[in-house]
Amino acid sequence: MNLPLNEKFMASLKQATWLTQSGQLQEATAMIQRALQGEQMPQATEPTSAKGEIFEGSFYVVDEQYATPEKASAGRKGAQPESMHSNYAQPGSTQTHSAQTKAPRKPFAAASGISGLSSLLRGKLSGLSGLNAGVDLPAETLADGATAFAPSMSGLSSLLRGKLSGLQGLNTGVDVPVEVLPEGATFNSGTFANQAGSRDYKLYVPSGYHGQQLPLIVMLHGCTQNPDDFAAGTGMNILAEQQPCLVLYPAQSGCANSSRCWNWFKPGDQHRDGGEPAIIAGLTRQIINEYHLDEGRVYVAGLSAGGAMATTMALLYPDIYAAVGIHSGLAHGAAQDIPSALAAMQGTTSPLAGLNKQASAQPTSSKGPKIPAIIFHGDQDTTVHPSNGDRVVAQYLPVGRVTNSKIKAERRAGKVPNGRSYTCTIHHDASGQPILEQWSIHGAAHAWAGGTARGSYTDPQGPDASREMLRFFLAHGKGEH
Repeated sequence: MNLPLNEKFMASLKQATWLTQSGQLQEATAMIQRALQGEQMPQATEPTSAKGEIFEGSFYVVDEQYATPEKASAGRKGAQPESMHSNYAQPGSTQTHSAQTKAPRKPFAAASGISGLSSLLRGKLSGLSGLNAGVDLPAETLADGATAFAPSMSGLSSLLRGKLSGLQGLNTGVDVPVEVLPEGATFNSGTFANQAGSRDYKLYVPSGYHGQQLPLIVMLHGCTQNPDDFAAGTGMNILAEQQPCLVLYPAQSGCANSSRCWNWFKPGDQHRDGGEPAIIAGLTRQIINEYHLDEGRVYVAGLSAGGAMATTMALLYPDIYAAVGIHSGLAHGAAQDIPSALAAMQGTTSPLAGLNKQASAQPTSSKGPKIPAIIFHGDQDTTVHPSNGDRVVAQYLPVGRVTNSKIKAERRAGKVPNGRSYTCTIHHDASGQPILEQWSIHGAAHAWAGGTARGSYTDPQGPDASREMLRFFLAHGKGEH
């Protein structure tokens, strides 16, 4: 879907602004949603209350079923819809474990004027213009005649900029229903703290766990997501019931990043025993010890900003993680600040430019890299350019070894029934053991392949990335490659 920012569209945005300023946020949201879908806009007149007044208070995300002006005015009277973010404890609180039910959700807080509309849209569309990789893009001129409107809505202009294409099958913002857990399974909340800081988390313990040494998978969510959302979208907890393992979901704090992105592009979060890597590693160790898990079968995976952080965790802590899964992510050390992060996301950097020396110097054995990796990327991803997948591969198969005759690669093509086609390139070591898989999903945008519509940033039409990652992980234990 290419978004035509023509006069009619901009007029619709202006009408939505008036509605927002007058407090009619449901109608404003419905108007924006219809504009994004290319539908003809109903005529609206500027509310008299919008002139010279500031709207303050609180509002809630409109349910999809009421996303038309007619339904929005009549739906959910007296009810309070829920946002996609859970109400986690603030970092710094003592470690707690709650019941397996989800924590209550917070409403979004309204800002004045157009910022309220922008905040509302972020709840449904954030991440489509760089936010899902952790960086807010600056405002720009939207179209002829729109420059006077754009400066007052920079957040909205970032969301509406040319990255809304290729979203067929992409689910970008849903309320996560409460999980119905199998009997004996738990999905509990907690908080971990060490010298580097603290983070909340959720831990899935399958019904088949009875104290035995099971594997552990650490799942790092993307921006604007949380553990409940990520678990629902990836379906990893369901797989953990089929092939028993524990699944740990660290939660990024809104205090550390306003969009809840892991800070993959900050130098302070790119080194061992410091920053966010130290927190995630410390939490991983705690769960291993607390549940007496198999230390040789601990894995880390992530999406977008979480995928970039997963790369960092695997390269910095090969003593903890036996393999890594990276979906729509970036190479470790690919950026050191916001400008270089934007360049990396847009694919404008050279394949190994700016990569952290510690990552590039990761030791390898004669049988290949220390950390086996499985990498997924949509070839129509406009948020994190597909070339970043190649850059990640370059870190796990250093240039000097890609052409080594002892490392053999094969390419397989496939297609999901009634879904997307893909190409999978598999690299083997000299003994024939697969050490790296690179999946290119044709026609896919910035979303978890094969995910469910119950979570955000999922593409149900793609191959099942969660199932393939779990298969790959369980084939690799420390000391087995």
